[in-house]
Amino acid sequence: MPELVPALPAGYRARPATADDIGTVHRLVAACERALHGRVQTDPGGVAAVLSRPGLVPELDTLLIHDRTGRLAARAWVNRRSEIDVHPRHRGLGLGAVLLDWVEVRALRSGSEQIVQTVPDDDKAAVALLRSRGYEPMVTEWLLEFAMPDEPAVPEPPAGITVRPFLPGDEHDAHQLVEDAFDEWQQRRTSFQEWARHTVERPTFAPAMSAVAFDGGQLVGVVLSLDLPEAGEGYIEQVAVHRDHRNRGIARLLMRHAFRAFHRQGRRTCTLATHSDTGALSLYLRVGMTVRRSSTVYRKSLRRA
Repeated sequence: MPELVPALPAGYRARPATADDIGTVHRLVAACERALHGRVQTDPGGVAAVLSRPGLVPELDTLLIHDRTGRLAARAWVNRRSEIDVHPRHRGLGLGAVLLDWVEVRALRSGSEQIVQTVPDDDKAAVALLRSRGYEPMVTEWLLEFAMPDEPAVPEPPAGITVRPFLPGDEHDAHQLVEDAFDEWQQRRTSFQEWARHTVERPTFAPAMSAVAFDGGQLVGVVLSLDLPEAGEGYIEQVAVHRDHRNRGIARLLMRHAFRAFHRQGRRTCTLATHSDTGALSLYLRVGMTVRRSSTVYRKSLRRA
């Protein structure tokens, strides 16, 4: 069992998560998203990728709370950052506060000096709880959307640049390009295995709606997309352009290719998430995307007694 299983309201019980819980956890997160936003953004593959993240020990770093009927009422994971969700039917009973206490204790015991959690700005109750516990805003995240009532136009590529859909065999070069680009602002590289679980190995990965750009034989740009069945829309998971080929319109070109591919598959909206540390918001707005909603990443320092 996880360390320091918290005291729960009568009728609730707790245990750690296992791989068999991925579908159930996804349904819980989906119910929370549907209640708050009216649509589902998550997918089971994303839940599975986080659960298998290097360094996360499910027996210690996850907690599921079930009600007296055995239905999942809430969950918490803590590794690098924390995730807490309480089913809409079980809100207002203090489960969120209990789980917040638990993730802080677990993070402290695992040697973390801070705890980080992302909360949608329109989840007023969750924001109020975090702020009451001393959490401070760190960065802003935005979910952007691109509406496609008509087939999107695709510009001509810059001189010397060719574009095609993502193909088997592109994985390792794409991983290298993404990690080199992301390392400029997040300074934390991920292994190929971890990266692949979040992208090309996810069941929702859409290679035909992903696009890669080459300058001769060199991969210089990539857009990796997911097709989200419950949302009924496309999602761009990652955008990266080699630093020596930026400011040439390659990112915009690849995104437009992805938009058009999604449109031809019957999707009429494509989304993408970014945050303030990347400095990429202006790029996506110039492509024609608009902000659907925002979230804030909150941080709290953990001090040992």
